Amino acid sequence: MAKKPAHRFTDDIDELGRAGDEGALAHYLDPAYYTKTYKERRHDVEYYVRQSRLSGGPVLEYGIGNGRVALPIARAGIEVFGVDLSRAMLDDLEARLEKEPKQVRARLGFQHGDMRSLALGRRFPLVIAPFNCILHLYERSDVEQFFQRVREHLEPGGRFVFDFSLPQPADLSRDPEKNYGAPRLRHPTTGQLCRYAERFEYDAFRQVLLVRMEFTPEDGSDSFVVPLTHRQFFPREMEALLHYNGFIDLAFSADFSDQPADRHTDSVVVSCRSR
Repeated sequence: MAKKPAHRFTDDIDELGRAGDEGALAHYLDPAYYTKTYKERRHDVEYYVRQSRLSGGPVLEYGIGNGRVALPIARAGIEVFGVDLSRAMLDDLEARLEKEPKQVRARLGFQHGDMRSLALGRRFPLVIAPFNCILHLYERSDVEQFFQRVREHLEPGGRFVFDFSLPQPADLSRDPEKNYGAPRLRHPTTGQLCRYAERFEYDAFRQVLLVRMEFTPEDGSDSFVVPLTHRQFFPREMEALLHYNGFIDLAFSADFSDQPADRHTDSVVVSCRSR
């Protein structure tokens, strides 16, 4: 018998868009689906492995999840410590670590906690926040608290490197009642063949984009929706936030390359250090 999703979520945008709520966590409650969905996403992993090697380590990763980035860093011989708010993802990371060689297990540590408040009592030459981690900080106060933690964890001269996807006008202006279909998929958790579609809704005042990921099993069982909310940060807004929160030597590059970001950029990579 297929395993059914264990959670039902609200998809009301007025009730979402707060740090640590369902919009921030629901997508990460199912590590098997997350792993399948991003299995082919390698360009950012390779980028962060290169940055980790250049730093010499150890590396602090915010949003470590189930180790999509951290495991390759540890396999490359660099010590990495991660923080994440999703217990489900950290449990999956622990299970994955059991299958790794002893040397890799020794290089990777992690702790459950809120990136806005967790203090580790140590400093790192490189702090990273990959794959839109920062888009789960919805209010200015969230961002300021997080940036303060980053500064506290950076060695003198150390660098903070993170990425975020640029707001796309096409996504922000879509009809929230319209389904945008994608190819069918076999859900790795339920085992069901599902039709899959997404709906987009944007709160322009709060700059919060809600993506409703809708799964409709073809066996006739109930459909289910997983919400994902991302705060939309514009590049000059992010530049100002970093500047006024004590970061200098800001560099914006395009799509995990060494090329300057421009109007064709999809994901901006930011590198900076604490003043």
